[in-house]
Amino acid sequence: MCSHRSSCASSDAVTPHIVAAHPEQGWNLLCNGAIVFDDTGELLPDGRVVAPHRVPTDQLAVAA
Repeated sequence: MCSHRSSCASSDAVTPHIVAAHPEQGWNLLCNGAIVFDDTGELLPDGRVVAPHRVPTDQLAVAA
């Protein structure tokens, strides 16, 4: 599935490349077949779902 020179071994690859970007829809397709959503959730090629892993708002830094 991955066609760049340093191919991604699996959906757990640390730095897969974006092969299709759709920021207007809030998602990107990675070279390893995973779909990553703007809310930090993921849909893996084998059908597993990674729930969004957002930082709680009380832990966010606020610019002064």
